[in-house]
Amino acid sequence: MSPAALAHVLRPLRELFMPAEYPDLLVGLGSPDDAAVWRLSDNLNLVVTTDFFTPVVDDPYDYGSISAANALSDLYAMGATPILALNIVAMPPDLPDDIVGEILRGGAEKVKEAGAVIAGGHTIQDPEPKYGLVALGTCVLDRLMTKSEAKPGDVLILTKPLGTGVTTTALKHKKADSDDIVQVVTWMKKLNASAANLAAEFGVQAATDVTGFSLLGHGVEMAEASSVAFRLHLPSIPFLSGARRYAEGGNFPGGTADNRMYFSDRVRFKQSIDEYDQMLLFDAQTSGGLLLALERQKVNAFLGRADEEGVDVWPIGEVVEGEGIEVLDKSFDEQRHRDATLWFSMPES
Repeated sequence: MSPAALAHVLRPLRELFMPAEYPDLLVGLGSPDDAAVWRLSDNLNLVVTTDFFTPVVDDPYDYGSISAANALSDLYAMGATPILALNIVAMPPDLPDDIVGEILRGGAEKVKEAGAVIAGGHTIQDPEPKYGLVALGTCVLDRLMTKSEAKPGDVLILTKPLGTGVTTTALKHKKADSDDIVQVVTWMKKLNASAANLAAEFGVQAATDVTGFSLLGHGVEMAEASSVAFRLHLPSIPFLSGARRYAEGGNFPGGTADNRMYFSDRVRFKQSIDEYDQMLLFDAQTSGGLLLALERQKVNAFLGRADEEGVDVWPIGEVVEGEGIEVLDKSFDEQRHRDATLWFSMPES
């Protein structure tokens, strides 16, 4: 559903389930977070999410793997460790069993890679294939990450490149290059586990994952939940190799236009940023990376540790006082070097 439609249909549910009546529901419909959180004890939380979608690639195994990685990403965005998953399967009755089996195998092997287990699920017949998971994880209290904890001065870190929406749409239109297909599938199948572990090591408290509402959409939600503003630096934001080309070819999924329509009043672009780059920042993503808000004094150590562990991270902006998101045309490194005394003289914690 579009962001506007979703906000509309959820309104009566939020009125029905008032947070005060459910004190153990730490995160629910009242916040824009990526998963629900239920308190099991003073220091242990249950984190629950669900996600499924229609095929974004041609290969059934890859489709299953991407769908599972996408669903598990909501747990990682909350700081949770996956423990259990249930399959959600909606398939046409005439789809060969071998294809369905490959979809489920792709999902199961990705869940096993995450250290969790497929424990069941539910199937229905549907004219259009759909697959995903109900995913459960646990999280100790001091590892919990939400969208509401970003603070002015924090540095914004992204852990996967953007462009999955335009690239997979180009694939559907048979306009995607083979190398670009390999690249986008590789990134979408990648778990956000190592990035989440690194975030926990450095005490990150504010995070989200970048999926259907786009970098800007999820960023707006995070900024509003934290009562702050985000400043993003376009030249520092990573993109898949063919993303700009596919954008210029008009290969945007429908969700991208919905994102721009709903979130654009809270985003300000530098005048030099053209229409294609603006749309790429609203591009609806599948199984994207984490967006982390990291304390500024920890950045140097964080980047060094990420390099040691082989974790992909890109500093793309900062949290500031104010509202909404401002997108600049200067790279983050340029500003960092201009403010060298601030960036490099502060002690690491």
